[in-house]
Amino acid sequence: MSIQTSDNNKRIAKNTLLLYFRMLIMMGINLYTSRVVLDVLGASDFGLYNVVGGFVTMFTLISGAMTTASQRFLSFEIGKGDAGDIQSLFSTAVLIHVFLAMIIFVLGETLGVWFVNSYMNFPQDRYVAANWVFQFSLVTFIVNVLSVPYNAALIAYERMSAFAYVSILEAGLKLVTVFLLVVSPFDKLIFYAALLAFIAIAIRIIYGVYCYRNFKDCSCNWKWNKEQRAKMLSFVSWNMIGSLAGVMKEQGVNVLLNIFFGTTVNAAKGIASQVNTAMNGFVANFQLAMNPQIVKSYASHEFEDMYKIVFRGSKFSFFMIYALSLPVILEAPFILGVWLRTVPEHTVTFLRIILMTAMVSSLSGTLITSMHASGKVRDYQITVGGLSLLVLPISYLFLKLGYPATSALMVIFMVEVACHFVRLYMLKRSIGFPMGKYVRVVSLRCLLVVSVSVVLPFLVCAKLDNSFVSFLVTSAVSLLSVLACEYFFGLDKKERNVVVNKIIKRFK
Repeated sequence: MSIQTSDNNKRIAKNTLLLYFRMLIMMGINLYTSRVVLDVLGASDFGLYNVVGGFVTMFTLISGAMTTASQRFLSFEIGKGDAGDIQSLFSTAVLIHVFLAMIIFVLGETLGVWFVNSYMNFPQDRYVAANWVFQFSLVTFIVNVLSVPYNAALIAYERMSAFAYVSILEAGLKLVTVFLLVVSPFDKLIFYAALLAFIAIAIRIIYGVYCYRNFKDCSCNWKWNKEQRAKMLSFVSWNMIGSLAGVMKEQGVNVLLNIFFGTTVNAAKGIASQVNTAMNGFVANFQLAMNPQIVKSYASHEFEDMYKIVFRGSKFSFFMIYALSLPVILEAPFILGVWLRTVPEHTVTFLRIILMTAMVSSLSGTLITSMHASGKVRDYQITVGGLSLLVLPISYLFLKLGYPATSALMVIFMVEVACHFVRLYMLKRSIGFPMGKYVRVVSLRCLLVVSVSVVLPFLVCAKLDNSFVSFLVTSAVSLLSVLACEYFFGLDKKERNVVVNKIIKRFK
């Protein structure tokens, strides 16, 4: 192993630990605040906030592609070393995001307001509150769009410590928001949306000041670089398909559930999605620490190193979320019953399907980054994005035919499975990715781990009652079963030796 590769692995490990520290604190705070907010607002208003706030994020089809582009191009320029022109690229990214924020504002105040008042399904006396929530959510979203180049700089420079600390501060401010919400004499739904907008503005200022003081190349000179602008917009134009697909898959289905079933079902999906966000955060942080190294390895033509990072990132991402998700899937009724005072209908089923979808998605994170690193995204986005776009019409068809709300989430799951294998094929065709080796090293091992490890925990859970003892026993059996199967069936001989040596070293 080269010194450069060893340093990269150490940096990934260090950044992952920092992000895990951030995630543990944020997960605890977010789960607690979700419970209090649901209790204070009630299921109807909580669902209203989720669907209206979610509708605002439908405009991410514009900004989502730019987020990916900013991170990719900054990491690529840094990977070039002295040949990179980082300041020019950063200034171009800032100007593009200012322009996008203006477009989103106009679309939100016209198309957005019209849709909320014409097609959304709310209690008759809550339309005024819904409009206020929409306005504050729009402000929050625009501020987050303007923050994208600064967040991308932190990730590209791998300053995960600053990213972690600012994120923890944000979670702490949200905790203060919950306490203020409890004692507020105002309309609690409107007040909650206003406080979240204030937090977004404060965090945006902190990110801007940090980047200005610590990265000499990350200050905006308010000048376009025509060549870089053309490259970024070309990249974005094709990535827009993927962003649109992601929005339709998540928020579009959320709107469909609101139209067909009302805000209570939105509350159930909102709760399930927040649990999934907390669980999936561990994997997201792991991949976040690896993504810059994938892009930089591609930029420096170190393809074998890139493949190793992609393989291990995909496999270990799945192992992490599977180990966390299995006891939650089995004991979902008990966990939700303890966490929430009132569990909205469909929440248990929604949670199980969403976690299964997240497990499949975890395999694709590093695959997507490797495709973005190459910049060859046109055919990939047309194929994979086009397949993902089928979620909305298929879900609408099932709901229109009278199928239950869970059918829409099952459609998302099945499409995600199909997209994973299509991604592998497109990577092989576009950049010569070793698809066959990936299937042997990653896909088949993950399938074997799941097939063997799920049997014993399922039998234990089926035999026990829905109680705290059952939760403890099932969780312990699940964890031991998953870890044992991951070690013996999921890891190759070299990886097992690394694990054993690490454990021996720790004991010594």
